[in-house]
Amino acid sequence: MAEDQVTTTHPPYSVRQRVLHRCGPPFVLTVAVAGALIALPPAQESERLLPTVRHGLTIILIASAIWLVIALTGVAQDLILARLDVSVSDNRRVRRLRTQLIMLRRLAMTVIVFIGICAALLTFPQVQALGTSLLASAGVLGIVVGLAAQATLTNVIAGLQIAFTDPIRIDDVVVVNDEWGRIEEITLTYVVVRTWDNRSLILPVQWFTANVFQNWTRHEARVIGAVILHVDYSVPVSELRTAMHGFVQESPLWDGRDWMLEVFDTTETTVVLRGLMSSADAPSNWDLRCEIREKLVGFLREHYPQSLPRTRIELPVTEQPG
Repeated sequence: MAEDQVTTTHPPYSVRQRVLHRCGPPFVLTVAVAGALIALPPAQESERLLPTVRHGLTIILIASAIWLVIALTGVAQDLILARLDVSVSDNRRVRRLRTQLIMLRRLAMTVIVFIGICAALLTFPQVQALGTSLLASAGVLGIVVGLAAQATLTNVIAGLQIAFTDPIRIDDVVVVNDEWGRIEEITLTYVVVRTWDNRSLILPVQWFTANVFQNWTRHEARVIGAVILHVDYSVPVSELRTAMHGFVQESPLWDGRDWMLEVFDTTETTVVLRGLMSSADAPSNWDLRCEIREKLVGFLREHYPQSLPRTRIELPVTEQPG
């Protein structure tokens, strides 16, 4: 929900303003409808309009009460999220609490709305009679509803499992189906992954409990990234390693801890070099990898152009007629 995304940042106004902003309209509506119900005169047997008005006001009162309770849960969520600082370098615990809080509020909203709908339906005498007859066949009805909503219920259960077993959190960096991105939103039924090129992958929650994926920030926010280069066999690895060390030290994106350049693999025509570097978080590491890759390619092109990948062809030597 967009509302949950807004409340994940620190609210810019006071507690009193937040309460008035969220709870003011539903509170005024609830009080006004309750006052109108109290002010209605008793219905006479000859009157037909007054019972209909009373019934309509009762349904409106139930709806406004649901709105008010949901608004109160939003205020509670705002107050808790305002105390969770996600700007710290290692914010795994904060992101876990944010994820669990948002999931619990959405579950609470679902339960509250369901109870409100049931309460509104029970104001109709026909529904009350139907409920009495259905009570005897509740087992059969439960089976039918369970089969009809099997996929939805499976995703809801998977959503609760994710919230409390903690395989992913909001803002985690993941690789899903070879797509690199960040967890932008987790609901009871789906997960939104924002990819590096600003696309949104919408995946059912159950996918994350039934498939393999990579979570780069599962244990810490700090990330070690790699740059892969294919170069010619004539490349001076030691000089390139020294150059990379200088590039990494000059970059403000490096956290000052880990770096390395090594011969990772070889192919028939090239040597494969892998440069490792660490950053405080995944976005910084992504930018650092792009920066170091660009500088390494420029260094090779400027100082050792013969070390760039090339294809060799050996022509047979033919003897000249004597």
